[in-house]
Amino acid sequence: MNDQAVSTTAPNAEAAAAGAAAKPRRAPRPRPAAITLTPTAVERVRALLDKRGKPSVGIRIGVRTKGCSGLSYTIEYADAKGPADDVVEQDGVTVLIDPKATMFILGTEMDYVEEKLQTGFVFRNPNEKGRCGCGESFHV
Repeated sequence: MNDQAVSTTAPNAEAAAAGAAAKPRRAPRPRPAAITLTPTAVERVRALLDKRGKPSVGIRIGVRTKGCSGLSYTIEYADAKGPADDVVEQDGVTVLIDPKATMFILGTEMDYVEEKLQTGFVFRNPNEKGRCGCGESFHV
């Protein structure tokens, strides 16, 4: 019998493992927020949460099928965080993104405007391909 030790790994696999261990790993890039809020929107959300009269985690933003273009934004109070909600915290305000809406609103900016004929939240979504004439719905 031969008393020589037999390697269980191939020489190329050992060299690859040694090279991989020596190579420094890059720190992961921070993931951009799904949505950003303007200072005016932050103040309005904060005021709505303060006036609600009961504790809330924040607001939840989603989309639903509605209108002539197909989708419409929804905003509601969030009493609890859902297991798959995306969480965006900005300037002390928490915004939860419904998991079904995330792919439709990535990169969106939420603003609050007060004009003579319209007051409310406005979404500037770079993914929108079009809007209906009344501005109630959009499509991507």
